[in-house]
Amino acid sequence: MSSGKFRLLIVPEEDGEVRQLQLHPGIFRALLVASLLLAAAVALLAADYFRVRSYHDEILRLRSENRVFQEEIRRLGTEMMSLRQDLAIQARYDPRFRIMAQLPVRLKNSPNGIGGPTEPDTPEAAGQLQGQSDNLRLANDLQTPGEAEKPSGWPTHGWLSSLFGMRQSPFSGRQVFHEGIDIAARAGTPVHATAGGTVVRAGYNSGYGNLVVIDHGNGYRTLYGHNAKVFVKVGQKIAKGEKIATVGNTGRSTGPHLHYEVHHKGSPVNPRKFL
Repeated sequence: MSSGKFRLLIVPEEDGEVRQLQLHPGIFRALLVASLLLAAAVALLAADYFRVRSYHDEILRLRSENRVFQEEIRRLGTEMMSLRQDLAIQARYDPRFRIMAQLPVRLKNSPNGIGGPTEPDTPEAAGQLQGQSDNLRLANDLQTPGEAEKPSGWPTHGWLSSLFGMRQSPFSGRQVFHEGIDIAARAGTPVHATAGGTVVRAGYNSGYGNLVVIDHGNGYRTLYGHNAKVFVKVGQKIAKGEKIATVGNTGRSTGPHLHYEVHHKGSPVNPRKFL
């Protein structure tokens, strides 16, 4: 190199004249920068290619998993339909299955709030209650009382944590008869009357906690237990949907929930028929 220029010597493989090529430093630097930029561009394109390829493989994997999930959902849906049909057929011959044919799977070890009044002292007493309830439900199926007096709809917003019928007591562990349903909800959630009527009880009960009982006429009464606050008083006329209390955890209770009962002619019936 001389005079600040780069000199390239080109030597042919065979004997021949050696050629010289002189490059100005600016041109050499430009070629060097261009080469580096080209190499960087190639590297970026290669990285982008492998990234896109990786995304493509992931999309294919997710699509395959989605097809498996859809097939599983269809299989479960078919099984559920078959089970419902079996229960419906069984219900024609055994009245004890009538409730099961209309209810979702019950959670046995639910952490949600459940509770209830004082339990019967003996299994015989619980059996008598179950028998009375079965007889009443059978008679109720044959009756069509006036719709205006029948409770209907959910008394509060929540989810079922315990169902109507025989269950394992959360307090004693024994099998006892649960005369209503438990609807777990946040403390303070409004509780509404499910039919118009007259308040016949509004106060504290050792088992039900803060309790409201409404007489709707035509033999129907509804009971709302474990409330945090009660906003009605005995003798007050109540309209359907009116706010009567808020969900609480009073009385024999394991957590915030509403214990809801429906009685017809003095005996408890399954509230699920009226939701």
